[in-house]
Amino acid sequence: MIFLVRRRMAGLHLQEGQAMQGLRWQVIFPFLFSWLCHSVSGHIHYSINEELRKGSIVGNIAKDLQLDVKDLSRRKLRIVYKTPEKYFNINLDNGNLYIADRIDRETLCRAAADCVLTFDAVVENPLNVFSIKIDIQDINDNPPIFLHNTLTLDMSELTSPGRRFLLRKAEDLDVGVNSVISYRLSTNQYFTLGEKVSTDGSVFPELILEKPLDRETQDKHELILTASDGGNPVQTGTALINIIVTDFNDNSPVFTQDVYKVSVRENIPVNSTILQVSASDEDEGVNGEITYSISNTATDIIQIFNVDSNTGEITIKGHVDYEVGKYYEISIQAQDGGGLAAHANVLLEITDENDNAPEISITSSSDLIPEDSAPGTVVALINVHDRDSVENGEVQCIIKGDLPFELISSGSNFYKIVTKNSLDREIISSYNITIQASDKGSPEMTSRKVIRVDVSDVNDNAPVFEKLTYTAFIPENNLPGASIFNIQASDMDSEDNAKITYSIMSTRNEEDLLSSYISMNPVTGVIYAQRSFDFEKKKEFKIQIIARDNGSPSLNSSTTLRICIVDQNDNSPVILYPSPEADSSTFEMVPWTSEPGSLVSKVVAVDADSGHNAWLSYFLQSSEPSLFTIDQHTGEIRTSRVFQEKDIMKHGIVVLVRDNGNPSRSASVTINMVIAGHFHQVLPELSNQSIKEESQSNLQFYLVIALALISFLFIVTVIIASVSKYKESKSSSSFGSMSTSLYPPVDPRFMTQFSNGTLPLPYSYDVCVTLDPSEREFAFLKPQHNVPVESLIDADDSGIGSENVQNSLPAESLLPQVCIHMLRNM
Repeated sequence: MIFLVRRRMAGLHLQEGQAMQGLRWQVIFPFLFSWLCHSVSGHIHYSINEELRKGSIVGNIAKDLQLDVKDLSRRKLRIVYKTPEKYFNINLDNGNLYIADRIDRETLCRAAADCVLTFDAVVENPLNVFSIKIDIQDINDNPPIFLHNTLTLDMSELTSPGRRFLLRKAEDLDVGVNSVISYRLSTNQYFTLGEKVSTDGSVFPELILEKPLDRETQDKHELILTASDGGNPVQTGTALINIIVTDFNDNSPVFTQDVYKVSVRENIPVNSTILQVSASDEDEGVNGEITYSISNTATDIIQIFNVDSNTGEITIKGHVDYEVGKYYEISIQAQDGGGLAAHANVLLEITDENDNAPEISITSSSDLIPEDSAPGTVVALINVHDRDSVENGEVQCIIKGDLPFELISSGSNFYKIVTKNSLDREIISSYNITIQASDKGSPEMTSRKVIRVDVSDVNDNAPVFEKLTYTAFIPENNLPGASIFNIQASDMDSEDNAKITYSIMSTRNEEDLLSSYISMNPVTGVIYAQRSFDFEKKKEFKIQIIARDNGSPSLNSSTTLRICIVDQNDNSPVILYPSPEADSSTFEMVPWTSEPGSLVSKVVAVDADSGHNAWLSYFLQSSEPSLFTIDQHTGEIRTSRVFQEKDIMKHGIVVLVRDNGNPSRSASVTINMVIAGHFHQVLPELSNQSIKEESQSNLQFYLVIALALISFLFIVTVIIASVSKYKESKSSSSFGSMSTSLYPPVDPRFMTQFSNGTLPLPYSYDVCVTLDPSEREFAFLKPQHNVPVESLIDADDSGIGSENVQNSLPAESLLPQVCIHMLRNM
């Protein structure tokens, strides 16, 4: 430990002629030779005089603490007092310690030999505490004071010379040299002044009679008693002594002991008796009657203690507080009726009681700490002080409850509150730290202080979706711009760290495609359709949605949204066969000998919708009983009964194809059926149809052509019949396939073409042959087109057999083509 000491010059002995010079030194020395002790370990010791004016410099505390003046404001240099009075302040601009208020040593320490003010200087960043002690040196600012300005003594004229009369002493509130009192008596011929030293060292003036008194000559004497202290300059106090010469009283009161010692606990009830003093006087009558009184001039003694003038009982009339005063010296006077008095001192010691709870003060605190603070982070600095002494003043501090904080002693009754575990704002966002301080007294006294600490948020939580995958079902044909889905994520953080922005993540190839179909509000997470969806074009979307918070650094998470387009019944059935665009003159020939239930035709239709919307049903629209029936599910048209002679040859069947949607959509087609045993029976019908279509002006011409054609056909038929005999086996094998397997397995290519909800079904095709035997060409007609029935004739009657030949005749020749309509399965 290294001490730097500046000492005042002591023991200056000034001559009376140098009084003014001594006065100047008395003013200058407190500033030039103040006590200063500086310790590397953090203890500073100053010494100053009392009663210095406000603003006087005590010392440069920054220099003595080895602190940089530039850092004082940043490090928050400040004074922490242990008492409510604040006598000093620090200038952070230059580091000087100034006097902030008047310091009266007598008020602070009364008559104590040492008067020390103690406080702590605290700096932060890093945190450090320095103990500052300031000795308050006494100056001679209080003159000696007598309790009574006038002293009256009744003195018998028979008093013999040399008799001593003890007088009340004067008291000086100063200490040391300044409290040393000397007495002198005004000049007179009867009395001189002497001193009496008591066993405790107190000096009392005594009046000594030098020569006998003569009441008849002078019955009253007035003397001036002057008390002077040892200060520089000297201060004095006076009292007037009135001596009344009376008759003889030769015995003074005598106490049983000169000094009484007693110990009293603090907070003793008012009016309690602490001691009874006793004095006796051998005189009788009025001269033997003793009266007790307190001769101290100190205000605190007069206010606290009282003595019964008759019994000598000393009682408490005010509050006794150990923390205010630990020792009291009471001077008791016993005076008889003749004016003679005796004095005794009562030394009163106050014992401490545990009547003060510990005081907790917050020196420095942080109201807000980040949740990622490392263990050991300082939250607050507290000071704990108990005004009691010994065990009653020993304090223990704890933090109540199971909190992630702990107390670390920092010396000199300072404690640091530091974190001991990691913090998580999402679990607990604030703490009320209850600090309990308990002393070791009996009974124990406890005090509590609550410090609120809020935990600030750190972006340590990414946004979270409720699901990893969301599915939205959106009907097709929706309105463009309509909201189709709302997706939300949550973030356990707060403020900006919890503000979420949504976006759609897509590759460069998908970006244009997705942006043309959907868009997303980045703030609300609402997804909008950019255009109307079409189930038949796009059935499903899968998009990756990212939720990103606004923290630094930003955190994100993603989820998948599957948008399924729900089919609506927005497509009507399409009839593939027979084609609705075919000429109304197209016919299908039904053999006369068909059995009931024979398959005569089939309607093939598809629907671009799917599911229930693509389930097709087939119906015959007829108000009368029909010769034909249709399978509701397959569209196959069959005969309902055996044909009879009375049945008409030509039937127009209207087939309605309806889907299963809601509302249902439908399409219809008309199939013309001709019932005949062979093509010859069809010709009259065909001829009549052709004739009706020609104009009336050419009717005769067409009839002649028809007769010639019939004759020619008859000859050709006979030839064909002969040839057919020869090729009968081949012909039967060719047509046998029609009866054995009308619907063989369907071509897979056809199935894949109409795979959207419509079952693959067989369909028919047409083969046409011309009447001209010179041209033998095959013409395979497409399934969706029919050949006009007017151009069909029975190929079997022409003798061609199973070969089908097409003859392209001029339209004006009126030779109708005869087509064999054959149902086959692909």
